[in-house]
Amino acid sequence: MKKWMVNGMVVTSFAALLVACSEETDTSPEENGGQASNSGNSISAIQDRGELIMGANDQLPGFGYVGSDGAYEGFDIEFGKVMAAAILGDADAVEFRPLSAQERFTALQTGEVDMLIRNTTLTLNRDVEIGLNFGPTTFYDGQGMMAPSDSGIESLEDLAGARIGVEQGTTTELNLADQMSKRGIDFESVTFSDQDSLIAAYESGTIDAWTTDQSGLVSRLETLQDPSGHVILNEVLSKEPLGPAVLDGDDQFLEIMFWSTNATIQAEEFGITSENVDDFLDTEDPDIARFLGVEENLGEQLGLENDFAYQIIKQVGNYAEIYDRNLGADSPFELERGLNALYTDGGLLYSPPFR
Repeated sequence: MKKWMVNGMVVTSFAALLVACSEETDTSPEENGGQASNSGNSISAIQDRGELIMGANDQLPGFGYVGSDGAYEGFDIEFGKVMAAAILGDADAVEFRPLSAQERFTALQTGEVDMLIRNTTLTLNRDVEIGLNFGPTTFYDGQGMMAPSDSGIESLEDLAGARIGVEQGTTTELNLADQMSKRGIDFESVTFSDQDSLIAAYESGTIDAWTTDQSGLVSRLETLQDPSGHVILNEVLSKEPLGPAVLDGDDQFLEIMFWSTNATIQAEEFGITSENVDDFLDTEDPDIARFLGVEENLGEQLGLENDFAYQIIKQVGNYAEIYDRNLGADSPFELERGLNALYTDGGLLYSPPFR
């Protein structure tokens, strides 16, 4: 099995970097009638309903896709379950609704979904004009490029005059134009409404290369007819911090999203897993007792049960468990953690104190 390294590390099979970026569409304030107000559903409404409605991807293996049994699977999907475990005490009390890049912001603004966990990049425009509140970054990423390994294409400069496929109306499309312009490289951008049609064109030879998140490139590589016949270039075209998002205007929802996501990171730092979490319930460590809700009332302060972090870890797992199952050593992709490791291991993951 190929082994890849993420965010500034070597992809050993193709000598390429693996960092992931986001293929998302931005909707302008004019299209949305100005900055969004909070049209989403409050925590109390979700609790009364008994189910969290999550906007997700259903076409990106490893992050969000529908498995052979018809159930949603993936890294982002499990973070949706994290939220359901925190808010409702039941990781399965979540409905995933598939959204295209074009649909997702409108779905959140109109209240069709309560929140997004759909390989969405934090940008200033999305924060300010579109009106999203982002939680902690769950995956640090960057945009990449794929080409056939027998094409002789080894760098962006080799793409001069090439036809490059990209999803229409996405930040990926904008990043591609910016980076090629900076380098003075002429190329033809060929846009597609969805990734499936883009991949079909790439495999048929209609386009010379294609670009998206490097995590998406690796995910899709495994589905190509001949995975060994393609190379992911070394260049990283952008920074793409991916994470969950809710609408502006609901501080409680934002706080729950923030601390629930960080609970998976803090649990990994404590060495607490879904398998051993019960062993920590009689701990004499006040930090862990407070974290698991054995002592004090951190959950109550959020409007949750005091054992919300315990429920997250028991039912879903810590960050490492979620990562390894979907992207890491226990997955077909074998992505090494890179920047998505704990700060104690040289990564960027760092939880504020639970106190």
